[in-house]
Amino acid sequence: MTTVGIPGGRGVTASLDRPASDSVVVACPPHPQYGGSRSDSRLEAVSDALAPDIGCLRFDYGAWDEGRGERADAENALAWASERADAVGLFGYSFGAAVALYAAAELDSGSEPAVLSVLAPPAGLTDHLDAVAALDAIDCPVQVVVGERDDTVDWEPVADRAVELGHAVERLPADHHFVGQSGRIGETVGPFLRDRL
Repeated sequence: MTTVGIPGGRGVTASLDRPASDSVVVACPPHPQYGGSRSDSRLEAVSDALAPDIGCLRFDYGAWDEGRGERADAENALAWASERADAVGLFGYSFGAAVALYAAAELDSGSEPAVLSVLAPPAGLTDHLDAVAALDAIDCPVQVVVGERDDTVDWEPVADRAVELGHAVERLPADHHFVGQSGRIGETVGPFLRDRL
C-alpha cells in the first residue's frame, strides 16, 4: 500500500493498494460526518477481492462540503488514477455510492470509469445529488448491490431505475451495514469489476 495525495486543493489523501497495477478501482467511502473513511471495511473487502492484479485507490474526502466537494474529490481521484492506469473502475458505498454515481455521470470523456459498482446507494443526498437521475447519464456497465433489509437509505428507486436501464442489480440478505458480510461483498462486487477492466 502507498499513501498518495490527490490534487485538487481539498487536502485529499488516499491509500493505493497494489500501486504497480495496470487497472485501478477508485473507492468512495461512506458519509464522512458519520465516520466514513478510506479504511471502511466494505471498501477494504472490495480491494481484497481485486487482489492481486487490480489496484484499489481508497480515499478520504476533504473538508465537508455538503456533497459538492466530495463529488469533486471523487472526480479528482478518478482523474489521478486515469493518468496512471490503463483501465479505471469506480466503486462507492452508501453516501459514497451516490457520490460515485453522480461523479460518473458528470465526468468528461477520458476520465470516465470503464465500470461502476455501488453498494447501498441512497436515491439522493441533497438537491444537487440525485443518484437516480445520474444513472441515465452513465455509459459504462453498472452494478447496484443492495441489502434487502436496508431501512437506512431509500435504495429502491436506484435499484428500480437500474433494472429499467438493463444494469445488474444484486440483492443480498443484509441491512445497510452488511455486518459480517465483507466476504460476500467481495464475492459480489469483485468479479463484476474485474471482468470489465
